[in-house]
Amino acid sequence: MRNYARFQDKIDVSMAISIIKYLTCLVENSSKASMKNDMLDFNMMKFFGINTRTGKVLRPLPIRSEFPTPGWVKINTDGAARGYLGLATCGGIFRGSMGEFIGVFFAFLEVQTSMVAEF
Repeated sequence: MRNYARFQDKIDVSMAISIIKYLTCLVENSSKASMKNDMLDFNMMKFFGINTRTGKVLRPLPIRSEFPTPGWVKINTDGAARGYLGLATCGGIFRGSMGEFIGVFFAFLEVQTSMVAEF
């Protein structure tokens, strides 16, 4: 099959997919790695017939928020970067002493580390 495709200078898409499926089936169980919990990765692996080993599924934790002292404003902030060094953003929300919404901010930080985005 490989020589046919190489010497005939043409291969159709279905034949290319068949070759990829065949080659990936040979190595799928030799890896101890797990994939990201990402739908794009999952769908691609499913398309090629590869058994997946997903990472640990994280469960959301309940968050208890307390109102600030009367006359004070509470600011909740967060930031993130894609990878250790990548596109980064940050944002926050301002709430009054009764939990009322006061304002919000967000910023695109361009390429930064995750530590810069968090602080």
